[in-house]
Amino acid sequence: MKPVWVILFRNKMKTIAFSCGDINGIGPEIIIKTVNKLANYNKIILPVPEEILRQVFKSCNINSEYHIIKSPDDVRQGLNIIDHPFCEFNPGTPTASSGETAFKSIEIAHDFVQKGIAEFLVTAPISKKALGLAGINFPGHTEMFQQWNKTKYPLMTFLSDELKCALVTIHEPLHDVPKLITRDKLHYIFDAFYDSLRYDFGVQTPRIAVLGLNPHAGEEGRIGSEEIDVIIPVIQEYKEAGFSGPHVPDAFFGNKTFKKYDAYIAMYHDQGLIPFKLMNFNKGVNYTAGLPIIRTSPDHGTAYDIAYKGIADEASFHEAVKWGIKIHNTRARYGKNS
Repeated sequence: MKPVWVILFRNKMKTIAFSCGDINGIGPEIIIKTVNKLANYNKIILPVPEEILRQVFKSCNINSEYHIIKSPDDVRQGLNIIDHPFCEFNPGTPTASSGETAFKSIEIAHDFVQKGIAEFLVTAPISKKALGLAGINFPGHTEMFQQWNKTKYPLMTFLSDELKCALVTIHEPLHDVPKLITRDKLHYIFDAFYDSLRYDFGVQTPRIAVLGLNPHAGEEGRIGSEEIDVIIPVIQEYKEAGFSGPHVPDAFFGNKTFKKYDAYIAMYHDQGLIPFKLMNFNKGVNYTAGLPIIRTSPDHGTAYDIAYKGIADEASFHEAVKWGIKIHNTRARYGKNS
C-alpha cells in the first residue's frame, strides 16, 4: 500500500511556493529533503540564490534536479527556482545579508500565491535578528502576512493531528499581554478561528476551549481581573457556538481535558506552545489562519548550530506541505479558495 502522503500528493498536482528562510540556517536543507519526497507529484517554486542550493548539495551530500525560471509561464513539474544575486554565506550566523535574502524570498513567494499562480505557501524558518540587521521591522512571518493581506489581527495557529491551537497574543513581552487582550480582539480571534476550523479543516460543529490568562483562571478575581472583565463576557456570547472556559491551563493539559475539544485558544505565546510542542515537537505546523491565502510553516527555528551538517530533520516542513494541501482541498470543497 502506498503511504498516505503519496496518495494525497497524487490526487492532483499542486503548485506550491516555498520561501528559502534564513540561508545560514537549516531552511535550504529541509526544503531540498522535502522536495525529494514530493517533486514527482507537484510543481514547486522557490526563490533562492542558486549558489545556496549548491552549498546544500555539497555539504549535506544530497541533490535535487531543478529548473531556473524567469516567469510564471516557465514553471514545470518539480523544483523551479527564481535565482537571487548571490549573497554573503556564513553558515550558523544571522547576518544582514541572510535577513535581506530571506525577506526577499518571502515577498516573491507570497506574490506568487496572492496572484493565484501557486495554491499555497510554505515558509522556511527565519531569524528575527537577521531581519533586524537588514533593517526589516517585522517580528515574524505572521505580522508580514497580516500587513500584506490587510487583516485586522494576525491569527497564529499550530496544527497537529492531536491538537489545534490559536494564540490571542503572539510575539509580545509578557508585561504587555494583559492590556492587549480586549473584547474587540477576542471577538475577532473567536470568529476567525471558528471559521478556520469549519472551512479550513472541515469541523462543522467545533468544540473550542478558551484558556484563562491568570493562574487558576483568575480564581474569581482573586488572582487578576482579566477573566471577569474581558474573557468571560466574550466566552458567554459564544457558548452556543461551542466555546467554553476560561479553563485553568495547567489542569486543562494535566488531566487531558484537551482531548474533549477540537481546539484551544491560548492567551499568550508560551501558554499555548509549551504543551503543543511537548506533544508535537518536529511534527507540528505553524499556520496563519484568517488570511485569504494559505500559509504554513514548520514549528521550529533556524537551528544554526546544525546548519549544513546534513542532519536537520525535515519532518515538520514536510508536515507543513501536507497541511497546506489538506487546507487547500477543504477550502475548495466550500468554494473558499481565494
